[in-house]
Amino acid sequence: MTANCILERVAETKSTNDDLLARWRAGELIDPVARIAHKQTAGKGRAGRAWLANPEDSVCFSMAYPFKRSPAELTGLSLVVGLAVIAGLVQALRITSEELHQSGIRLKWPNDLLLNDSKLAGILIEGGQTKPGDPNWMIVGVGINLRNASAIEKSLSQDNVKVGAIDQLVAPNTPPPDSEYIWLALLDSFDQHFKKFDQLGFSAYQQEWLKWDAHLNQRVSISGAGKDPVHGVAMGVDTNGALLLQQEKNLQAIYAGDLSLRVKS
Repeated sequence: MTANCILERVAETKSTNDDLLARWRAGELIDPVARIAHKQTAGKGRAGRAWLANPEDSVCFSMAYPFKRSPAELTGLSLVVGLAVIAGLVQALRITSEELHQSGIRLKWPNDLLLNDSKLAGILIEGGQTKPGDPNWMIVGVGINLRNASAIEKSLSQDNVKVGAIDQLVAPNTPPPDSEYIWLALLDSFDQHFKKFDQLGFSAYQQEWLKWDAHLNQRVSISGAGKDPVHGVAMGVDTNGALLLQQEKNLQAIYAGDLSLRVKS
C-alpha cells in the first residue's frame, strides 16, 4: 500500500480535523495531507458532538483533499467516504466484500458505519472553497472503533447508542490488524474513491451505496437543524446522494446536513 499524500503522525492533538482546517484557512494546503493522532483530546463528530474513545481502542484521523468539483457537486461525498471505508476494511481485514456484508456491516445515511445496528465508525466532513476557481478543500475526519466496544459504549453520554468494533469482525482470539495498517489501507482506498468521485460524481456510486443501505424500505424519522421531525419510508438515495423519503404520495429528497436518522418504532 502506498498513500499518495503527505503522511503526518502525532502523539496528541486536540483534533486532526481542526489542525487541517486551520491550514486550509491560512492557505497553507498544497497537496493532499493525511494526519493521524494517537490521542485526540477534543475529537469531534457531527453537530458538535464529542468523539470519545481510548486511544488504544480506535483509529482517528483526517485527510485534506482538493476536489475540482463545485460545492454543489459535493453533496454525496460523505456517502462515498462510507464506501471508501468499507473498501479499505476489505483490504485491511483480507476478506471479501460479500463476507463483510454478511457480517452485518451497513451504511447509515449520511455518514455512519454500522455493525449489526451498532456504530462502528463515524465520518465528519468540513472545509470548502475560499474563492471561485479554487479547489474545494475538504477535510474528511474518520473515527473507527478497534476493540472494547462495551467500554466505549459506557463512556458515551448519549442514551441508547450501541457501539461496534473491528475486533468483532475477526476470528475469536485473533487481534485486529494494527491501527497503522488499517490507516494506510483506508488512505489507499480514499485516494482511489476520491479521484473517481471527482471525475464522475456520486451517480457512479449510487447503486453500490444501496447495497449497503442500513434503512432501505424502512419507516424512519429524520430530525435535526431545529426542524420538526419528518417521517416516511426510506427509499434509498438519488444520484446526488440525497435521501429519498416516501411520504404517502410524495417522494421528498433530503440532503445531508445537521440531520439524524432514526428508525421509527
